[in-house]
Amino acid sequence: MSDHGTMEKEEIFSKVLRAGRRTYFFDVRSTKAGDYYLTITESKKFTNDDGSFHYKKHKIYLYKEDFIEFLDLLKETTDYIIDEKGEEVISERHQKDFKRDDFDASDDDLAEGGESTESSRSADNFTDINFEDI
Repeated sequence: MSDHGTMEKEEIFSKVLRAGRRTYFFDVRSTKAGDYYLTITESKKFTNDDGSFHYKKHKIYLYKEDFIEFLDLLKETTDYIIDEKGEEVISERHQKDFKRDDFDASDDDLAEGGESTESSRSADNFTDINFEDI
C-alpha cells in the first residue's frame, strides 16, 4: 500500500522508447475489475540553470474499446505526415544547415513538436491527474 491508501498498480507488460530528451513508456495495467488498459507516458528531461534537472510527464490512458479507432486515426495521421513531408526530419536540431528563413513566417509561431507557442504556454498550465484508482 502507498501513503494514499491505494495499492500500487502492477505493470503487467511494459515497453520503453528512448528518443533524445524524451522517453515514451507503454504500460499495460489492470483495472479493479481485472481488465487491461494501456497507459502511454511521455517523459521529457529539462535541465535547470544550476545544472540540476527535472522531468515533465504527460500520460494518456487508452482503454480496449478505443484501441481500433485510436490505431486507425494514428495510422491515418502518421501516413499523412509521411506522404506530405517524407521520412526526413526537418528541424534545427537534426540538420546543421537548417535555415528558419527558408520556411514561412507562420512557422516562427511554432514550438518544438509543431505546437503553436500559445498552446505550448497553456500546456505548461496542465494539471496532472492521477487515475491509478481505476
